[in-house]
Amino acid sequence: MMVSVKGFSLALVAATVLLATSAQAEDDKVSAEVATNISRAFNMVRPDWQLQSVSPSRMPGLYKVQILNGPLLYSSASGLQFVAGDLFEITDKGFVNLTEHERSGDRAKLMAGVAKKDMIIFSPAGKVKDYVTVFTDIDCGYCRKLHGEVPKLNEMGIEVRYMAYPRAGIGSKSYNKIVTAWCADDPKKALTSLKQGKTMSLNMCEDNPVAKQFMLGQEIGVSGTPAIITSSGQLLPGYMPADKLAQAIEL
Repeated sequence: MMVSVKGFSLALVAATVLLATSAQAEDDKVSAEVATNISRAFNMVRPDWQLQSVSPSRMPGLYKVQILNGPLLYSSASGLQFVAGDLFEITDKGFVNLTEHERSGDRAKLMAGVAKKDMIIFSPAGKVKDYVTVFTDIDCGYCRKLHGEVPKLNEMGIEVRYMAYPRAGIGSKSYNKIVTAWCADDPKKALTSLKQGKTMSLNMCEDNPVAKQFMLGQEIGVSGTPAIITSSGQLLPGYMPADKLAQAIEL
């Protein structure tokens, strides 16, 4: 199995083909024979894997195989060879990560299913030009630093939508703190106070969304905080000052 995220080995293989081909393979349907071959081959070794979808990739001879609640893989038509890694395309603007583009679309769909009432939202006083969703933790230093940038982001027209991601896990002290913010009469004020290191009496209301948001974060690839998700679904891990964040979302 070849892993290529850091070494760009898959990108270099893909480049030799993609420069001479067009994207028509993306529009072709996968034959029942290919889908069956891939499913059978994968299930020989991993019968616990459920194939959510099999579709053409931009690289001829490789097929995108999405494992249900798992990774996106690239398989041969027989299913006997596959690649775990990112697929890149060379364009006049440089390398384009096709796999990350796929992930962004999936993230955007999942994020669209979260009700705004379950978030803690800091909105601009004027027109909202764009928004970011931030998976945050109360005790994370860089989360607190990013929270200090929220007024500037709002001034730029960027809405900040917070979702909970207590890094220590469900039931931890950080989990209890962030639940307290979500359960407060004024969640924005409570979240700000807790991020400033102030203590508050625990408020563990029923039906709070913290555990669900934590699990959603894991599903979409959040591994640390702050994790910033753009409106298009791109994951920007780590702290960014307001100016750089505005550049990253091309505002």
